[in-house]
Amino acid sequence: MRPSAAWLLLLALPACLAAPPRPVYTNHWAVQVLGGPGEAARLASAYGYVNLGQIGNLENYYHFHHSRTIRRSTLSSRGRHNFLRMDPKVKWLQQQEVKRRVKRHVRGDPPLIHFNDPMWSKMWYMHCGDKNNRCRSEMNIPAAWQRGYTGKNVVVTILDDGIETSHPDLVQNYDPQASYDVNDNDCDPSPRYDASNENKHGTRCAGQVAAKANNSNCIVGIAYNARIGGVRMLDGDVTDVVEAKSLGIRPDYIDIYSASWGPDDDGKTVDGPGELAKQAFEYGIKKGRKGLGSIFVWASGNGGREGDHCSCDGYTNSIYTISISSSTDSGLKPWYLEECASTLATTYSSGAFYEQKIVTTDLRHGCTEGHTGTSVSAPIVTGIIALALEANPSLTWRDVQHLIVKTSRPLHLKANDWKTNGAGRKVSHLYGYGLVNAEAIVMESKKWKKAPTQHVCIGSSDRTPRDIHADQMVRTTTVTNACANHYDQRVVYLEHVIVRVSIEHPRRGDLQINLTSPSGTESQLLARRAFDISNEGFKNWEFMTVHCWGEKAEGEWTLKIHDTPSHMRNPERRGKLKEWSLILYGTAEHPYNATTPHHSQSRMLEISVPKMEPSKTTVFQSQMEVVEEEEEYTGPCHPECGNKGCDGPNADQCLNCIHYSLGSVKAGRVCVSSCPSGYFGDNASRRCRRCQKGCETCTGRGRNQCTSCQRGFYHHQETNLCVVFCPAGFYADESKDVNSLQIGA
Repeated sequence: MRPSAAWLLLLALPACLAAPPRPVYTNHWAVQVLGGPGEAARLASAYGYVNLGQIGNLENYYHFHHSRTIRRSTLSSRGRHNFLRMDPKVKWLQQQEVKRRVKRHVRGDPPLIHFNDPMWSKMWYMHCGDKNNRCRSEMNIPAAWQRGYTGKNVVVTILDDGIETSHPDLVQNYDPQASYDVNDNDCDPSPRYDASNENKHGTRCAGQVAAKANNSNCIVGIAYNARIGGVRMLDGDVTDVVEAKSLGIRPDYIDIYSASWGPDDDGKTVDGPGELAKQAFEYGIKKGRKGLGSIFVWASGNGGREGDHCSCDGYTNSIYTISISSSTDSGLKPWYLEECASTLATTYSSGAFYEQKIVTTDLRHGCTEGHTGTSVSAPIVTGIIALALEANPSLTWRDVQHLIVKTSRPLHLKANDWKTNGAGRKVSHLYGYGLVNAEAIVMESKKWKKAPTQHVCIGSSDRTPRDIHADQMVRTTTVTNACANHYDQRVVYLEHVIVRVSIEHPRRGDLQINLTSPSGTESQLLARRAFDISNEGFKNWEFMTVHCWGEKAEGEWTLKIHDTPSHMRNPERRGKLKEWSLILYGTAEHPYNATTPHHSQSRMLEISVPKMEPSKTTVFQSQMEVVEEEEEYTGPCHPECGNKGCDGPNADQCLNCIHYSLGSVKAGRVCVSSCPSGYFGDNASRRCRRCQKGCETCTGRGRNQCTSCQRGFYHHQETNLCVVFCPAGFYADESKDVNSLQIGA
């Protein structure tokens, strides 16, 4: 009997451990009141509350506070509060729960531009100085400055634990109109000081975005002429009301909201914005910036060590946010990085303890060399977007996402899962579409035409229950015409794709979910999470992928759910897929097709016309116009075609290229996203140029610029030459993937 009892106890253990923590209720309420502010004030007074005003821009929603209720309790308050709930003017009421939100810092070429800021030389991720060999300039931020863009007239706010408004590197760009203290309900977002400087996070992020240049203090912000504000909202109880208020601060004035926080990155939490915060996001993208849409930038998360997956974070997993990941200076995956299909792009950040970190402003008018994690990456992209908005203030929230997808590149970022999607773009679960490029995004922004109208299509909805057996895979497919019969919903070219699922399961962390598009692109929507022992499953949870961006939406989609049981779980206990829906976001027209009659005309005008009599010239030109009109191609261009359009749908019919041109005028040219073996990318001319004979990969056309060699050659690691025979003192090492020379012993 004892072994059986022990076995039963062991089986019961996961269920006991999976019990969720009890909610903590505050003495704050969100109340939906019919009748306007006057009626809300009357109700608050009548029932003993203090009305703290409308919740952000959410009409008819008000923030009530009751001083005689316990500030924090594991039991919800009833009694007198039920009278308010029953009042006919109250449509909805919710006592606010404390949400756990963590800041996403990690615990634990000669320069063409020079600034007098003392830490400029340590900004290795922006420029290469004389004494800094481990520098990375691929984000091309100084190149964007040299084109005249520094963030002027763009307003940014940092949603965090406050910012030090008097910091000498921030004070000149500080904007009180872009600031608020939601925690204390006043206009001063200054952080609360303590011995540990706990509330330093917001000040550090603010400096990255908009620290003033050439003021002999600390650093140079990426958008060093932008206006910077702060919303203090993390230094207190974080509730749905607090988040909704913060996301809705002056949406017609603030352009970009930067957030480097979210639910616990502990590998077991599934959480996202509450009902009010969701409404605040939607209000921002529909009404913010006078209808162009507020821009929300989010750090993807630091739960890599805990095996977390950012698809379980409803903020980074939202179509309304730009989710940003990180890479070390060597292009490797940092230990804290979370992988997921919602990540759009990447910046440099910190790595292991011996690798370089980020310099920025710090509390008490100081500077730091220890800023870390994906908390770094969100402000970097925020600053770059500010440069883009200066180049083109008319960009919508979706335009910005299109531009990031179009201009980001894999470069040297190392991952095993790089793949080319059906639109010809390389994408990874670690890095999204790759490293952001400030110069490219401002140049594209200048000539960008507004993206076509966003359409939303419910591609399918399947409510057939399916058992999920241990060590087996549930595979379900759906064929959709992407709402082809509804002109206002039809999606031809994809942007975001959402899978909404409801799943019952005894141990949620055992599940892995993948989605395959009609083009064959596979997105991992969920990976196994060893610490997630919850038995709550998923209830209408939305998984989002950007990996199908630019692909055709119509066709067969496949959802695969694999259950790999933990040794702590009884494998006889099975799960159930209760229902799932496929939601497609995108456009009916190709967003990058710039071909118009104007382009036809400009091509015609480039043809030289010999001197003729006026009447003959007129006849000749009119004949040319007729030919152009008859031969004009008006269909979609290949995704690698640039802004000048194309003469057909293929990559060899582009008039210019987004990334690189491969080939010659005589043999024919084709646009490619990256150069093949034997070639290197010349960024200045956007052409693939041939490496020296024998080179497999190279950094330039010189004989001594080879980085690997073709079969039959050996790589001389000291001179970077590819040679046929080994020189004296060396022997051929053919044991490696790439043949190389080693010094003889």
